[in-house]
Amino acid sequence: MKKYIINIVLFIITVITTTFAGTLQRGLNPFIIKNLIAGLPFSISIIIILGSHELGHYFVARKNGISATFPYFIPAPHFIGTFGAVIKMQSPIPNRKTLIEVGAAGPITGFIFSTIAIIFGLKLSSLVKTSGMEGIRLGNSILFYILSKISFKEIKEGYDILLHPVAFAGWIGYFVTAMNLFPIGQLDGGHIIYGLFPSKQRLISLISVIIMVGFGFLWNGWLFFSLITMVLIGIIHPPTIDDYSPIDLKSIIIGIIAMILFILTFIPAPFSV
Repeated sequence: MKKYIINIVLFIITVITTTFAGTLQRGLNPFIIKNLIAGLPFSISIIIILGSHELGHYFVARKNGISATFPYFIPAPHFIGTFGAVIKMQSPIPNRKTLIEVGAAGPITGFIFSTIAIIFGLKLSSLVKTSGMEGIRLGNSILFYILSKISFKEIKEGYDILLHPVAFAGWIGYFVTAMNLFPIGQLDGGHIIYGLFPSKQRLISLISVIIMVGFGFLWNGWLFFSLITMVLIGIIHPPTIDDYSPIDLKSIIIGIIAMILFILTFIPAPFSV
C-alpha cells in the first residue's frame, strides 16, 4: 500500500481539480460546497476516460510479463482540471509484437470510453443561439462530427451545440487519443510505427513533427506540442530486446486499427475564440 501512496494522493487531488473544473463549466462557484455536485459528471467521466487509457497499457503490459506502475494522474488548475495520466514501464519491451499491443491498448481502450461518453453526453446536450455569445469554440474530429450529426440531425443557422460536461469529457478523450497516436518518438503512435516499420520509424517521426508544425497555422497549440515533443520525447525510438522476429497478422491489424482511430479522432483546430 505504501508504494502506491503517490498514485493515491495524485488521484485524489485530480478528482478535486476536475470536480472544480466541471463545476466552473456549469457556471457555478466551486468554492460553495453544494455546487460541487454539478462538477461530478465531468470529473467522473474524464477520470474514467484517462484512467482507462493508462490501464489499457498497464494490463496488456502485465499480460506480456512487463513490469509497469499504476497510473499517475496529473492535476492541473485550468478548465479541464488535469494534464492527463501516465504510467511507467519498469522493464524492457521484449519484441515488436508486444510493443504494438502495449502501445495500441491505451488509445483503443480510451477511445471506447470516450465514444460512450460522447454518445451519452450528446443526449444531454442542447442547441443554443450563437449570436452574441462569447467563449471557446471546440473543433471537430471526423467521428465527433458524425456522432453530433446523428444526435442533432438539423442544426439551424445561428445555432450550435452546447456540450454537456460528459460529452466534453469524451471530446477531450478523442483529443488525447489522437495526440498520443501521433507517430512520433515514444508516443503511443511512435511505439506502433516502430513495431510496424522499425527501419522507417525515424523518418516517419520527423515527417510527423513537420506536419504537426504545419497544423500550427490552424491552432498555435500544435507549435507548443511539437516543441515539447522534440525536447522531451525526440523522434528516435529505442529498440526492443528482439527487433528481428517477425510480427504476426494480429499485430498488423491492431496497428492499422490504431492508425484509423488517429484519423477519426484527430482535431485539426481544437480550440478557437
